[in-house]
Amino acid sequence: MCSIMGYCAPCADLELFKQGFGRTVSRGPDDSRIADTGRGLLGFHRLAIMGLSPEGMQPFELDGSYVVCNGEIYGFEKLREALSDKYTFKSGSDCEVLLPLWREHGTGMFPMLDAEFALVIYDAATQGFIAARDPIGIRPLFYGYDKNGAIMFASEAINLVGLSDHIMPFPPGCYWKDGEFVRYCDIAAPHGSVIGGLGEVCAGIRARLIRAVEKRLVSDAKVGFLLSGGLDSSLVCSIAQRSSEQPIRTFAIGMDTDAIDLKYAREAADFLGCDHTEVIITRGDVISSLEKVVKTLGTFDITTIRASMGMYLVCKYIHEHTDIRVLLTGEVSDELFGYKYTDFAPSADEFQREAEKRVRELYMYDVLRADRCISVNSLEARVPFGDLDFVSYVMAIDPEMKMNRYGKGKYLLRHAFEGGGWLPDGILWREKAAFSDAVGHSLADDLKEYADSLYTDAEFEEKRSKYSHAQPFTKESLLYRELFEKYYPGQAGMIKDFWMPNRSWPGCDVDDPSARVLTNYGDSGR
Repeated sequence: MCSIMGYCAPCADLELFKQGFGRTVSRGPDDSRIADTGRGLLGFHRLAIMGLSPEGMQPFELDGSYVVCNGEIYGFEKLREALSDKYTFKSGSDCEVLLPLWREHGTGMFPMLDAEFALVIYDAATQGFIAARDPIGIRPLFYGYDKNGAIMFASEAINLVGLSDHIMPFPPGCYWKDGEFVRYCDIAAPHGSVIGGLGEVCAGIRARLIRAVEKRLVSDAKVGFLLSGGLDSSLVCSIAQRSSEQPIRTFAIGMDTDAIDLKYAREAADFLGCDHTEVIITRGDVISSLEKVVKTLGTFDITTIRASMGMYLVCKYIHEHTDIRVLLTGEVSDELFGYKYTDFAPSADEFQREAEKRVRELYMYDVLRADRCISVNSLEARVPFGDLDFVSYVMAIDPEMKMNRYGKGKYLLRHAFEGGGWLPDGILWREKAAFSDAVGHSLADDLKEYADSLYTDAEFEEKRSKYSHAQPFTKESLLYRELFEKYYPGQAGMIKDFWMPNRSWPGCDVDDPSARVLTNYGDSGR
């Protein structure tokens, strides 16, 4: 990951900018630079991944125009080749193509990008700024206004605390220009319909996921993999191992008392021939890391925080004990193929609407978790299931096929890799278990017990009543909200609400986001 920031006004306060920008140096510890465009400031903290030479350092400049980008531009080599007759490139960085693309195509460049990105451009020709974010929001971007009405952009909300009274996430799939947000891509909306029977559809899923993983293996820095032993991360590792001449490095995490994932991750790693590492954590590790995790995430959401505890700690281990810089993860699959609770969808149309909602909100929940837990440990996240071609294809499949009509959730994805020796049957057909639960049921239980010890019932009622937006409804949620307010005072509007199953569906009217409370949980946590 890298960190970017833009203060889009000629009167930008340099010292205030430095103060805010310095809070995310862990996203890019290799080098830092601030450019004064004459009309505002652009800052960049670098984590060198592609084009490791000093020439790959941003901001890039072209005839007085500048760009800062936290991103990965897939297939940039073809873009650079197409531009090479008119432009000279000085580095191996994928992001160096952005200013030439801007000059040639303007805002039309954004739909052209096969990328995970957040960027800010200063255009010398118009003396104006442009900002944009990828369609899913895999790379973070926030905005706010200073006391004089000047807009600011930053990779994380923490950069803007104290600089703006009202901080909001930059909407995914949009660009900002001339004071307006314009949507250039709604990735969640189906574009056409996938035609074909079960075999053809599953072949399309398989081919696209393989391409999505393979393109994310291209890196000038070392690559590793988070392996929970669940379907999604195991498929990513299986595809990657087939593409690698050496054993890939995989990492799994579990509680010392009741880890569920570890045995499945070991089974998958042994089958695939991975160089596998297990990280064991304790109740003390979880409780002592809680405040740092909430500060890092910038959320009060229960399920995001629970799931982040294990992810943050395994990434911390990777940062401290290896020279890996890039991690591939299994996020985004659930939103496309279904959660445990979507088994209760009353119709295919309802299933599809729920999938579209979840994809549009990813940037506030699972994608936010993956970005922060990985980037705060000076690593870069890559999310193959978030590949734009893959997401577009799956969202266009008839939802009747995606619903659980087969006695097993995510059947299409499983069937796509059935046969061919991709995974052991016990992993390919393993029941879905939420990451926070599968690290160990004690993880969530320990957090709830800790929160219960901090408040009497009377204190809970008094303290939660102070909040009107997303009011805490358990002592655990109150604890998270108070920690959030400590670092992001008055900014709760950044998060729409608590992530919860669709309570309007039969079987889903629950008071805890864990799949453990659903009647169809079954063997998921064993």
